[in-house]
Amino acid sequence: MKFRFRLGVLAVILPLVLPALLAAGNPPQDEDQPTIAKDWIELNAFPISSYHKSFATLSWVPRMKFRVNGPIPSGSQLYVEFSIPGSGPWVKFDCKTGEIEKGRWWKTECGGRDIPEDKGSIFTGTVNFTIKMRNELASSDMTLFTGKGKVGKAHTNEVGPNYVNHYAFYIDHDWALPIGYVFYSPDDVKGWKYPSFHFAVWTRGPITGPMEPHLFHNGKEVGKVIFQGEEVGKPGCGSTEMEINASAYTADKGPKYTWTRSRCDFPSIHAYNKTGEKTDSMFGHLYQLDENPGDYEIKVLYKGHLSRSLKFSVDNEGKIVDNGIATSNKVGTGRIIVPVQVLGDSDGAWDKAAWKTGAFYGNPLSGFSLTQ
Repeated sequence: MKFRFRLGVLAVILPLVLPALLAAGNPPQDEDQPTIAKDWIELNAFPISSYHKSFATLSWVPRMKFRVNGPIPSGSQLYVEFSIPGSGPWVKFDCKTGEIEKGRWWKTECGGRDIPEDKGSIFTGTVNFTIKMRNELASSDMTLFTGKGKVGKAHTNEVGPNYVNHYAFYIDHDWALPIGYVFYSPDDVKGWKYPSFHFAVWTRGPITGPMEPHLFHNGKEVGKVIFQGEEVGKPGCGSTEMEINASAYTADKGPKYTWTRSRCDFPSIHAYNKTGEKTDSMFGHLYQLDENPGDYEIKVLYKGHLSRSLKFSVDNEGKIVDNGIATSNKVGTGRIIVPVQVLGDSDGAWDKAAWKTGAFYGNPLSGFSLTQ
């Protein structure tokens, strides 16, 4: 009886809990078909230690991470196809797939070590890929996303005659540097009645020092909390959302072949307070965006030097003013996309025009301009 009781409890609880475990977000979605969250596609070159069974040459295969906005019905299978221009189909692989309802998302990872080594390629240039979903129960096979990746290579840090053909391969992500995101997240205790404020930016090269964000309203820095001469709840950019790396260590030790998207947090800033209660901390009243509507600018210092600037606006209700870029381009998440000024020289040399054609793997943003 005790065993049957536990099974009964699980039968009741799992349908309620499992969607939350699989999907920690609630992306805006109008379609009844699954869609790809374009700002969560991550393509990397995965290393293969041989090429055509020869260890004198290194090769690579694709590794994918991405999110799918539900619904994903029972019996569905996500998969990805890659092709090389002039050579035709290259690799095809399935991705772990779960059943989710509309309004939830599923995150998956696939390719890489699951692809046979004999599929390794030494190709550089533009590769094409398609994310698809088949469902044999429904006799359907649909394309969810079509993209392109720009593949480059650089010699590894190995030296000697045996390593002449040892190259590291990478997927160029210079297109991402001018694209930033501002967004809210629910408070750990009070949820969406007292949301926190965040933004995310891309950098090129390994992050080897502090990234310090500062928020300005009408030219004045806001949101700082000082207690006994020290800042409390200091903002920071310590969370890595994505990281693109070369398939091996390179001879060039400069910041060329790593791209990182960091999430930055302002612990002392909230969007608004709809709890019906006072939320003042022991340090006093915390900064709320709805009490201070208007134009804002975020400036980021990296190793003490100005490296990023991005601007956004907030309305009287504390909502980030939607410039329409993310929604009109059906990016697939609730974040607001804003142009980013890339300042200083910490990113090294990079292609400042890549976003015009390469953004989101060959799906550039209409209405996006760095002059905004």
